[in-house]
Amino acid sequence: MLDRKPFLLNRRRLLQFGIAGIGMSGAAIALPQLLGQRQKLAQAKVPPLPSNAPAINDTMHPMAMLRDFDWGTVKKVNGRTVREFQLIAGTSTIALNSAVTFNTWNVNNRVPGPTLRARQGDRVRVLFLNQGGHSHSLHFHGVHPSEMDGVKPIRHGAATIYEFDAEPYGVHLYHCHIEPVTRHINKGLYGMFIVDPPADRPPADEMVLIMAGYDVNDDEKNELYAFNGIPDYYHHHPIPIYQNQLIRLYVLNMIEFDVAATFHLHANMFQVYRTGRTLTPAEETDVITMGTAERHILEFSFKYPGKFMFHPHQDAMAEHGCMGQFEVIKPA
Repeated sequence: MLDRKPFLLNRRRLLQFGIAGIGMSGAAIALPQLLGQRQKLAQAKVPPLPSNAPAINDTMHPMAMLRDFDWGTVKKVNGRTVREFQLIAGTSTIALNSAVTFNTWNVNNRVPGPTLRARQGDRVRVLFLNQGGHSHSLHFHGVHPSEMDGVKPIRHGAATIYEFDAEPYGVHLYHCHIEPVTRHINKGLYGMFIVDPPADRPPADEMVLIMAGYDVNDDEKNELYAFNGIPDYYHHHPIPIYQNQLIRLYVLNMIEFDVAATFHLHANMFQVYRTGRTLTPAEETDVITMGTAERHILEFSFKYPGKFMFHPHQDAMAEHGCMGQFEVIKPA
């Protein structure tokens, strides 16, 4: 059984001092373990970030966010791995295009929030501070006790700790669960939570694509759509990938106000691992339908070099920002 003393100390410090200053307290970071996991991911051939792909602000760079997995601060408690994450709800204004700015409600000053990652059986500890000006919370999909379900409002300026075991393995998500939930999600309070299976999946170039919509005039309809926060970013700045390299996409649909969306890949087929809850694919296709909060792992590789589109097959979504391209290049 996990020792509760570190949890109580962290909670006391959290409530007294806020999140800042406690992330490095307690046991030392297990750097060898953390680096080992990243090295396993790095076995795949991954192109360098293109120099002409701009950041949106200091914390939001859609090209870097593709492969930015937050493994947390790793500790050992009674021989068990504990991953501690610091998440802060806040607000910031971002430019969605040259004509539209949007006041986001976000996690860690980015939309989507950080992609959290753990292995099945790890203990997950989320230090949550609300500086968003409204009551917020974080609800995690997966299995956890009721008191960790994230439906209790956390007022502005307050903090709490969510702690639970990472289970089951698969692709999950987190989001604010304060009513109206649709509005809080549409404003940007969501992110992906990946739980790896006990044994590693085969090496691949792994990326996260989260589809979302923006209601910019508060009419409960989306006027713009995006992958990873910014409309048309990957259309104007194609994602470089290597020819014949296995690609593993973690795809999540967080589009509110629309019943469903599809994901379509041009000139190729992909293997579907539904909700990431299997180690063998359920089907092979080039388009899949996803309801809100539905997510899957999609695997493929490209035989030919060149630029290839990906987008929902709902033309209105694609034409209003949910459009991207892969640029398949030959390995150096």
